[in-house]
Amino acid sequence: MVSEPLNIRKIIQELIAGRMRVPNFQRGFVWNPERVAYLMDSIYKGYPFGSILLWRTRQELTRERDLGPFHLPQNDPEYPTDYILDGQQRITSIFGVFQTEVAATPKPLWTKIYYDMKASENAQESSFTALEDEDVIQEKHFPIGCLFDPVRYRKETSQYDDTTIARLDKIQARFKEALIPVQTITTEDKTAVAIVFERVNQRGVELDTVQLLSAWTWSGDFDLNQRFEELAADLTPFGFKDVGSDKNLLLRCCSAVMQRDPSPDSLISLNGSKVRDNFDNVVTGIKGAIDFLRKNLHVEGLDNLPYDNLLVPLSVFFAGDPQKQKKISNTQRREILRWFWHTCIHRKYNSQPIKSLREDVIEFAKLSEGSITTLTHPTAGLGNTFFSQ
Repeated sequence: MVSEPLNIRKIIQELIAGRMRVPNFQRGFVWNPERVAYLMDSIYKGYPFGSILLWRTRQELTRERDLGPFHLPQNDPEYPTDYILDGQQRITSIFGVFQTEVAATPKPLWTKIYYDMKASENAQESSFTALEDEDVIQEKHFPIGCLFDPVRYRKETSQYDDTTIARLDKIQARFKEALIPVQTITTEDKTAVAIVFERVNQRGVELDTVQLLSAWTWSGDFDLNQRFEELAADLTPFGFKDVGSDKNLLLRCCSAVMQRDPSPDSLISLNGSKVRDNFDNVVTGIKGAIDFLRKNLHVEGLDNLPYDNLLVPLSVFFAGDPQKQKKISNTQRREILRWFWHTCIHRKYNSQPIKSLREDVIEFAKLSEGSITTLTHPTAGLGNTFFSQ
């Protein structure tokens, strides 16, 4: 790992040249204008704000993200690419505030950062703020977006007296001289990169489970989000597109099949290769569950199910090698149908759904393996007046 600080102009140049990019497994830009303004204040006052972590590689990823609202050009294939593993929010903020070459329409509020010339040089309070055009007071607010544009800077400062210009020159110098801490990992080992990404993102703005799994299951030929999208497309002709679009439901199915636990957080303990290697088994289980529902219960879409979670234990039962067709006996079929109606009528998943779901997942795995022949059903009986009450 190499540590080499970069100044703001160099970072902007690297981004505009396409040499610094955002991998697809990163989340999008989530900072609000206030956080961007505080970052500018930290840079101005010389406060620490964390380092940037880059992954340098000659492999071009098949899927990448834009830098916030900015579409970055492609890199020259003769040069390696630096993918941002940590610090995307900071780099996007710096680029959005100071660059002048890449358009974003409409221009986001967080890019319009102003220095408050009336603010006291207080160590605690920020001297910078984000303002819409109509809220700018010319005598009070100075646009720092012009600091790296000499022509615009001269134009913006021409209205002030020499004392104010001298003060603004010092502000410009601070930003031009500021060094952003950067650490660069040079490797072609994507597994190591995914682990690093997962570890550095345990802090700060939390990633959801899909984003974390996308990080450490990702490889050049496996993108979790892309596989979810492909599954949604496969299920569309059968009326179950919503299954592929409901990432939480898909994660429960994945977790139930791989860990025998429907809580998506249980997937966190798995290494990426196990998720990748078993994902096709999960898809087989989901498709088998849907086929069972359509053929045996005439369920034509996810909206027809009283509980989406019914799909989870069914996916466990049908999960397996996609090259081998799952055989279901008449006894198993009758038992699953009996379970389905008892679960729906008694509203089994209304109370403590994860606990009930976990119990069903374990039983369905045993039923699929043949170690049990019956499933546990709610004990309340169905009397003659059940449906008329």
